[in-house]
Amino acid sequence: MNPRLSHLQPYPFEKLAKLKEGVVPPEHKAPIILAIGEPQHPTPAFITEALTAHRQDFNRYPSTRGLPALRAAIAAWLTRRFRLPEGAIDPERQVLPCAGTREALFSFAQAIVAPDDRGLVLMPNPFYQIYEGAALLAGAQPYFLNATADSGHVPDFDAVPAAVWARCQLLYLCSPGNPTGAVIDRGTYGKLLELSQRFGFIIAADECYSELYADEAAPPPGLLETAHALGNTRFERCVVFHSLSKRSNAPGLRSGFVAGDAALLEQYFRYRTYHGCALPLPVQQASLAAWQDEAHVIANRAAYRRKFAAVHGLLKDVLDVDLPPAGFYLWARVPGDDRDFARALYARENVTVLPGSFLSRKAHGVDPGLGHVRLALVAPLEECVQAAERIREFLQTTQP
Repeated sequence: MNPRLSHLQPYPFEKLAKLKEGVVPPEHKAPIILAIGEPQHPTPAFITEALTAHRQDFNRYPSTRGLPALRAAIAAWLTRRFRLPEGAIDPERQVLPCAGTREALFSFAQAIVAPDDRGLVLMPNPFYQIYEGAALLAGAQPYFLNATADSGHVPDFDAVPAAVWARCQLLYLCSPGNPTGAVIDRGTYGKLLELSQRFGFIIAADECYSELYADEAAPPPGLLETAHALGNTRFERCVVFHSLSKRSNAPGLRSGFVAGDAALLEQYFRYRTYHGCALPLPVQQASLAAWQDEAHVIANRAAYRRKFAAVHGLLKDVLDVDLPPAGFYLWARVPGDDRDFARALYARENVTVLPGSFLSRKAHGVDPGLGHVRLALVAPLEECVQAAERIREFLQTTQP
């Protein structure tokens, strides 16, 4: 067996299942799960109709590069969304479809990172655990960048020593952030691009929450748009990862893309021809339809805004929680231990939330997930409101 497998920690939901073992919640209260970021809004009918309309293509092998029409649609979407000049994205060389961002974020590190005991893969903390697993199995060391309230839940990149940047092979970013919803601004992207140029590391920007944001007039900026504006028009050492899971409520479609530096993507494509995860042709056709439509995305954002307003209104005076600028999570500070809180809430109210410490590691003397819980507002509005009412009742009856 690969000895590096022993370094992998249990996944957060495995830890959550163990935390809930032996607890019997009240039967008269229907279970409400706010732990997992799985969108529950209906997948738009036109996406499922496109999948069905091309079902006959399940009898054909897909190519690793994907359909030219799909890559063209993705390039056009990137150009519109991130205000790039026409032709800035070459669909032939700078776009690769992938089976959702999770698959690509993991496999990208396997292709890019050179095994080296001194090599570092930097990542935010708290974080999406795929980053850590990808670094470990690629033969590098994870280096955690604490994202706390003091830094606006974005890592303090200025505090990272030059010696660390010199050892960095790959920097994972997540903006909007999971679990906090924090957004990296253009100025910070600019600093990171300069550091990438100076030290030669690659930036992998996980932007899977980029289409869920609070202000319709202020979409979160992206890595590629900032790079292009600063003169890095070939997106050297820059790649971004996007998905239809959150944007289009299609997590089961397992469809996304990687875009950016053509030289990196050519090598990553070479890896993917062996990796063997090309999207089935009906999935590609459904994805093409999804990337060409924005009306359903606008409606999706509006639905999340209604849930945020309702839930935050019920919790803001009993829980330390702010409305995030983007994403679909509430990152709440809770009284006492976050694991005890989550277990007791489940026992009393049959509401499941994710302890923040399951999403973080102790680094540089701090564990930024301790004392927090993540609430995924993915359930229908009525369920989210009911969950908030139960959490409010729980806090009012258990806390002084």
